[in-house]
Amino acid sequence: MVRPSLVKNVILALLADGKPRSYRDIIRGGGLREVSVRDGLYRYWRQSLILRTKKPIYRSERVFKGRGGFSRSTRPYHLYVLRPEGRDKVFLNGYEFVAFDRKYMDARGGGKKKDSKAQKIFDFLKENREKAWFSKKIAETLKDEGVRVCDVMSNVRRFEKKGMVYVRGYESEDRQTPFREGYLITWMDRDSDKPREQAIEEAIQRTNRALEDRSSSSPIVERIHRTRDIIIEHSKLRRLVSFPYLQNKLGCTEYEAENAIKRTLQLYPDLKYAMLFNAYRYYFHASLAEEDLKAAIEMKKNYIRIAKGRANRIGHNWEAAAEWFIDMFTTGAHFLTQDHRNKGMDPRRITLHLIRGVGGRRNAAEVDRVWEVTPGVFAPPITYVLSCKWGLVNREHMDDFLEVLRWSKEFGVDTPDGRQIKQGVYGVFAGGAFNPRENVQLKDGRAISLASYAARMNMQLLKATDFNSKLRERGCPSIVTVQKICKIVKDEGEVREVLDAIWDNSWRSKEILEKVLEKNTQIYKFEKMLEEKE
Repeated sequence: MVRPSLVKNVILALLADGKPRSYRDIIRGGGLREVSVRDGLYRYWRQSLILRTKKPIYRSERVFKGRGGFSRSTRPYHLYVLRPEGRDKVFLNGYEFVAFDRKYMDARGGGKKKDSKAQKIFDFLKENREKAWFSKKIAETLKDEGVRVCDVMSNVRRFEKKGMVYVRGYESEDRQTPFREGYLITWMDRDSDKPREQAIEEAIQRTNRALEDRSSSSPIVERIHRTRDIIIEHSKLRRLVSFPYLQNKLGCTEYEAENAIKRTLQLYPDLKYAMLFNAYRYYFHASLAEEDLKAAIEMKKNYIRIAKGRANRIGHNWEAAAEWFIDMFTTGAHFLTQDHRNKGMDPRRITLHLIRGVGGRRNAAEVDRVWEVTPGVFAPPITYVLSCKWGLVNREHMDDFLEVLRWSKEFGVDTPDGRQIKQGVYGVFAGGAFNPRENVQLKDGRAISLASYAARMNMQLLKATDFNSKLRERGCPSIVTVQKICKIVKDEGEVREVLDAIWDNSWRSKEILEKVLEKNTQIYKFEKMLEEKE
């Protein structure tokens, strides 16, 4: 048995340097038994000889379990310091140290016991027994009490096993899954005078009321109802609905959307569809007047001609071609990517946020590519922003691009001289050709070319002839041009594939283009059909 006086002398001696120490630090430094140190620290804290941290400190540690390997646990502990004369509270190393008071005692040490998260969730459901609550709503309501979403269901499942609560979710053939707002939970009244069947029925009725106008008993039923509502809504607005729009609204996979739409048309014969160009299906309600239906169909046809036509395809191919040459001949170029709601949109096409409308665009504008180049270890990165236009480029196209950069949140900045493009950001404009007849008039009356104007505005111009010269240097014949590649390939991905193949096998470049031309014959026929007037 270690004498109390010895324990006191050892503990006070270790704390004499003013450095905070934990229970384990004192055991290691003093060579005392754990029970002696634990009892001594508590005794001297009560005697106001030492101060202890007001709140416990939590530390994650790995514990070796022999053949079981390592396990990780979170351990709470306190730090101790000598009490300065005449002071009951000090701040040291970011911690508050206090003298003994029962309110500072931990629950296991005789202090006031705080309700656990499980008890808080249990009390909340019991006090609100007349309603059903989604698990996310419970977590949101008890957020200030430290309750998280993961805490709710882990405890609710224990309550469910004891028959205290009723839990409801989507019921499939072999399992239960949560609603979008989480599982629906309500209290089960277990009064001895009430039959169990009645308590279950009342719980179901409370969940039914909570689910009214919100969810259905299964995901497929909910999608069917949502699909019908969307089609009727657009028909009232005299518009048709496309499959991609329905899929985006339903928030599901392509297969799930196809299945839901197919079942919707089977269950509701008043829902119809129209096939445009034998390729695109649009949906409408039978209540849509015939004249309005014809007008809506004609509008969709015009949209398809623009969005799916030859000019749109070639324009996107030109963007990919410019990107390929930039990537090939720019050392250290890192292209930025962005996720889009439209999954068919190239992730390298970037949407900028506008703080002021530009050219009819109010809140956002797209640029075709953005890449960064880091010149050296100590040099800041340089950002290049690309805009592409297939065909003849005029000054208005370049000015519009510069305005987008100035008024974008990402690349513009306010200066004493007005809105300017940030330092280290440069515009690059890639066009099929720049109008040689257009000049820019300066304030002094002189006229300069578009190329000189672009240089004054710190903009770089890229032309199709610049790219073709690289192909000539590689050994490709004059018949192989970037213009021809953009016209015959089907999409941006194929542009990259064809250019890679031509670059690696320049002596076969003509043969490669002939095979691509033959393979994409159906695309050209479809585009020709779109261009034909009906």
